[in-house]
Amino acid sequence: MKIKSAELECVCGITSKLPVNTLPEIAFCGKSNVGKSSLINTLVNRKALARTSQSPGKTQTINFYNLNKELYMVDLPGYGYAQVSKEVREKWGKMIEKYLRTSKMLCAVFLLIDIRHEPSGNDVMMYDWIKNNGYEPIIICTKADKISKGATQKNLKIIRDKLKCKKDTIMIPFSSQTKQGKEEVYTLMDEILQRTSQNASNPTENE
Repeated sequence: MKIKSAELECVCGITSKLPVNTLPEIAFCGKSNVGKSSLINTLVNRKALARTSQSPGKTQTINFYNLNKELYMVDLPGYGYAQVSKEVREKWGKMIEKYLRTSKMLCAVFLLIDIRHEPSGNDVMMYDWIKNNGYEPIIICTKADKISKGATQKNLKIIRDKLKCKKDTIMIPFSSQTKQGKEEVYTLMDEILQRTSQNASNPTENE
């Protein structure tokens, strides 16, 4: 995939009505300090399309980025952020769940996990949540430049075991610093777009 254009088109807060889009959507979710904004900026070749911060919990809305006028990259609020009230965290959770359950154009969900650490309880909950809503999560293991190459496979196995992933679950080590994994994510996004286009051309196959 070659990114020719990328723009923030829609921002939805807790009380906002979700947009009714006609283009395919690919959602990105992860805990609040996993490097989601950095990943998005890396994918779109921009330094600050998605705002990054030294303080976790920056993304408190659902942000819809229009890529090439052919699909939306949907940035979901970071979960597990402790420095907000339980009530606010619950509202964020309901907002994410509403999106996962009601979006008619959502084609895939990428779950970001910090490759340096065993998945947290919130990570496991989100993984199960995504599956319960009918999607097979694609795991992007961020901050891959922070560990040695020798530790990568060991840590991937720890993540796979903790989440109880299927054997064929896709897991991609990713680094916004070295751009490791960028082309693999592009390839997946191309495949998702192609599959969506084929399904749209053959609607009877989905009935």
